[in-house]
Amino acid sequence: MIAMVQITFRNKKFEVKENMTARDALKKIGIDPESVLISVNGKLVTDDVVLREGDEVKLVAVISGGSAIVC
Repeated sequence: MIAMVQITFRNKKFEVKENMTARDALKKIGIDPESVLISVNGKLVTDDVVLREGDEVKLVAVISGGSAIVC
């Protein structure tokens, strides 16, 4: 049996195979790695972390704003 990792983003759950990097997992489920922060087991991680069976992965959308010109 293939071990899976569950990823939660905006109340949706996705499953990917373990032993892939978070970046590869996000690409596989169609999420731009640059658009989210990745939390594994409650700690912020970089997208090169390797996901393991049992990891609790949560994504948070990155919000960026524009600049305003004040005259």
